[in-house]
Amino acid sequence: MVGGAVRDRLLGRPVNDRDWVVVGATPEQMVAQGFTPVGRDFPVFLHPGSHEEYALARTERKSGRGYRGFVVQAAPSVTLEEDLARRDLTINAIAASADWTGAGAVFDPYNGVRDLHARVLRHVTDAFREDPVRILRVARFAARFSDFTIAPETLALMREMVADGEVDHLVPERVWQEVARGLMEERPARMFEVLRQCGALAVLLPELDRLWGVPQRADYHPEVDTGVHAMLVLDMAARLQAPLPVRFACLCHDFGKGTTPAHVLPRHIGHEERSARLLQPVCERWRVPLECRELADLVAREHGNIHRSGDLGPAALLRLFTRCDALRRPERFAQALWACECDARGRLGHEDAAYPQRPRLAAALQAALAVDTAPVARAAAQRGLRGPAVGDAVAQARQDAIAAWLGQIRLQGQMGTSHNPMIDGSE
Repeated sequence: MVGGAVRDRLLGRPVNDRDWVVVGATPEQMVAQGFTPVGRDFPVFLHPGSHEEYALARTERKSGRGYRGFVVQAAPSVTLEEDLARRDLTINAIAASADWTGAGAVFDPYNGVRDLHARVLRHVTDAFREDPVRILRVARFAARFSDFTIAPETLALMREMVADGEVDHLVPERVWQEVARGLMEERPARMFEVLRQCGALAVLLPELDRLWGVPQRADYHPEVDTGVHAMLVLDMAARLQAPLPVRFACLCHDFGKGTTPAHVLPRHIGHEERSARLLQPVCERWRVPLECRELADLVAREHGNIHRSGDLGPAALLRLFTRCDALRRPERFAQALWACECDARGRLGHEDAAYPQRPRLAAALQAALAVDTAPVARAAAQRGLRGPAVGDAVAQARQDAIAAWLGQIRLQGQMGTSHNPMIDGSE
């Protein structure tokens, strides 16, 4: 047993998947024992009973740019120590026998247990430099194990790899795979902070990298720095246990602030539309799934309006719902409100603040959705209305329902707008 299963058991963390290395065997021997070959680039097999992955011990030799530029040798003569040498971090280069329960001896030729105790992420050998995906993996592990530090020599090696242009040759799908996994870690901001430290963020996501050093109005953003704010928002999304589309929207929502003209700063008028425009090439570059792409676009365009929605009347609320396609896709709108709450609370001193816009808009939308549109449309048709005029009648009925709900709220004194700089002004 190798890799994450051994590492996590030593750390006392849950073990979800187990990986196995087989030493001294051939593909033919594996198939003869009932294993199913599934590896495309190197010999990997599925166990006939557990369906866990068993890989033949192998070595790798660099043959070109990027993470696919390798010559792989898998042979019975490859030792376990040689196989572990090609792994990224010492904490992932620990092996244990099949019957290991987490106690007793492990095979640890690269002192991974020592680094686990010291809370250090350290590369195994200089072969680390041969695969640029490892830069992303170190950053992702930094987000998962937030109390670990990166060994200075490992960070220096990552910087050398960036300077040598290795990051330029990463395959888009693999970048998104690692970024998506990093976004779902317990401290996702740390992934991007590490990428920024080694210089990879400027290559992979310059739209985010340029936010550091860009000022915002201190009355709205006590943290001032836009890059710092972006990371606070991202970690708030993790704190609120948001799903991947919400976290990606949080990551991208303020891209436009990085292109605000200097003479306008620290205000960012119109940054929402600029953010949406900058988001599109990122999604194309990384081949981001449609669900994430659409929500990020919606949040980028409308987060300012959602923050200021406390003063909107029935007609303006209905226009907001229409722009957001909330009447047809209320679940997506609920995720947009989730992202906006992360944005509002991702500010110094506001981490535990209420965000009344979220329940207010959710309830107003439910009032609009509760309208039975069929009788409204029939009544409009009976009055001789056709086409768009029928749609106008339905819209008016929904607006009336929102107005009635707002009236009830005012009478009950519930969910009133409280002073909040994200409501009362524009960023």
